Amino acid sequence: MKNDFCAAIFDLDGTLVDSMWIWRDIDIEYLGRHGIPFDETLQSRIDGLSFHETAVYFKETYGITESLEEIQAEWNDMAMEYYRTKVFPKEGAIEYLKDLRKKGIKTGIATSNSMELLTAVLEATGLSEYLDSIHTACEIKKGKPAPDIYLLVAEDLGVDPADCMVFEDIIPGIQAGHNAGMRVCSVYDRNSEDRMEEIIAMSDYHIRSFTELLDTNE
Repeated sequence: MKNDFCAAIFDLDGTLVDSMWIWRDIDIEYLGRHGIPFDETLQSRIDGLSFHETAVYFKETYGITESLEEIQAEWNDMAMEYYRTKVFPKEGAIEYLKDLRKKGIKTGIATSNSMELLTAVLEATGLSEYLDSIHTACEIKKGKPAPDIYLLVAEDLGVDPADCMVFEDIIPGIQAGHNAGMRVCSVYDRNSEDRMEEIIAMSDYHIRSFTELLDTNE
């Protein structure tokens, strides 16, 4: 993959950091608190939704009586310690961000997660030092696969969407990048193993680790 782009925009969970495993555990615990059994198809049904959209989905699908604000606050509380102490950057991620910075390529995050958890993990891992723009899908009307979040970050960076490279790990995110008129490099994540062939086929590029890009850029 050549460095023929002006900006690199990254998804967070499953792309820059290894955190997707957390949400299965949280969903099991949260639904259990409400006496609802966990459905293994849940993650595929909510992939790409913003934090707010996911709360709406839970409330409407499972009949949760708490307000949307209360649902999201409980999720933040449940996940915060994980994001502060048990979530780490993917292999080679920080080194690749440093490399992009040296080459003058702008960087941003476009995530479906909450700003609270995003801020916590960026501070804990030191990733924030290498990012020029940080936005969540809660700031726009539609989550992935709609292009809104990627277009927002591109606008914030002052870069034409066609000059952006998106890094994603899930199908709705890949679709969002393409819908924004950007090229997409998919990043391997073990939690998407069952759809990996489809993910690779949909992507312009694919890597198992950011170390592959470091070798390319040397």
